[in-house]
Amino acid sequence: MSTSTFHVTGMTCQHCVASVTEEVSELPGVTDVAVTLDDGTLVITSAQPLDRDAVSGAVSEAGYQLV
Repeated sequence: MSTSTFHVTGMTCQHCVASVTEEVSELPGVTDVAVTLDDGTLVITSAQPLDRDAVSGAVSEAGYQLV
């Protein structure tokens, strides 16, 4: 198992959190996603390390950006 932490900008509400969670959860190998609105933290647990570009693409698809 691998755990990766990222920071997301632009989230303002729980709908934002849900959108990011949904998109990131669809990445291959992801087993858990935790998003904290207050500080923009995104913690992903996956079967293997994730490519930052893949995570960035999923976050971007939700309408936000990785820092």
